[in-house]
Amino acid sequence: MKKATVAIVGRPNVGKSTIFNRLVGERISIVEDKPGVTRDRIYAEAEWLTQKYNLIDTGGIEITDEPLLTKIRNQAEIAIEEADVIIFLVNARDGITGSDEEVANLLYRSKKPVVLAVNKVDNPEVRELIYEFYSLGFGEPYPISGTHGIGIGDLLDEVVTHFPKDLDSEKDEDTIYFSLIGRPNVGKSSLVNTILNEERVIVSDVEGTTRDAVDTPFNKDDQDFVIIDTAGIRKRGKVYESTEKYSVLRALKAIDRSDVVLVLIDAETGIREQDKKIAGYAHEAGRAIVLVVNKWDTVDIKEKSMKEFEEDMRNEFQYLDYAPIVFLSAKTKKRVQRLIPVIKLVSESHTKRIATNVLNDVIMDALAINPTPTIKGRKLKVLYTTQVAVQPPSFVVFVNEPELMHFSYKRFLENQLRAAFGFKGTPIHIIARKRS
Repeated sequence: MKKATVAIVGRPNVGKSTIFNRLVGERISIVEDKPGVTRDRIYAEAEWLTQKYNLIDTGGIEITDEPLLTKIRNQAEIAIEEADVIIFLVNARDGITGSDEEVANLLYRSKKPVVLAVNKVDNPEVRELIYEFYSLGFGEPYPISGTHGIGIGDLLDEVVTHFPKDLDSEKDEDTIYFSLIGRPNVGKSSLVNTILNEERVIVSDVEGTTRDAVDTPFNKDDQDFVIIDTAGIRKRGKVYESTEKYSVLRALKAIDRSDVVLVLIDAETGIREQDKKIAGYAHEAGRAIVLVVNKWDTVDIKEKSMKEFEEDMRNEFQYLDYAPIVFLSAKTKKRVQRLIPVIKLVSESHTKRIATNVLNDVIMDALAINPTPTIKGRKLKVLYTTQVAVQPPSFVVFVNEPELMHFSYKRFLENQLRAAFGFKGTPIHIIARKRS
């Protein structure tokens, strides 16, 4: 399901990072009582009343020619452009400043829904100060306190009313939705064109040519697919942010809507830290994953064999040992025909259900091979197991004491399930629960 994106915007030192941390529920943003501490956008997933959304923290917008503050403003502009709803944060104790008015002008031009939040309203006396903020032209100001959590619920109630109406649109269960994610210029658009056998997406060596996500349906071997292509960096006259940082939010949006995620690696430049970070988002989201090594035609086969490269991949992506690896060249179309069957295979694994009696036979065999451990005189007893979900396959193991289920034994059970049922390309969730 699609998630809405909410950006917190305002001048420096109004409490954006404090609000961000409270909405996310953990201390992610750096909080310091000094203007300009948050220099880059920070992304996280948050939830309100069962509705999950992506939240963006931004650096404060300050109207000045000072280079750092100019970059912070540019970062915030990009966040505004990506957001579905904007929380405009001001400080009750300072009143309306010239910078607040400049930020307001920026938000008017965005044409996005804006919810005005007046922070640092910690007592009734300060509450009287919020009325002047009506003059900013964004309707009712919501008094809040990021430090004490006052008014946050009312603020979020208003924010969710502005979420796009198509977020809950149902996907066709018979259609496989897959996305291509990776660093800019790894060949995502070229691979889309090769799969579709037509020039649907502009291809260029310049990073960031793809500006918007593109959904393209097609049919292959009587199977319906939708490709979700992701955009690279956005350019507005000049590139004013690092391509690595910008790719993250686009990847998150694509992952949210995908059944299968293709993580593209550039064979020419090799594995980068950003590749592992982006793949980690797909893994944590529980999506089926295929590792795709593109531009294999550019590699000197004599110097680097496919087997050696795969060993490097397995070493760097140890948490994705279940993901198949496909080597190909979108440019020459070599080995591209292998991709669709692998996508179908991992999609089937992602939606696979196992009958409870068959599942428990495998678990009992696993217990015979490797009996449960004894920890501090207490022995783990596995009573029975049932599958509770798909996408990804999730299993509840009922035990006498859940805390006795060590992660290593959980991993052993996962390996036994994979050996028995395949589950190629999909993560597996195993939850230990005390039988009631």
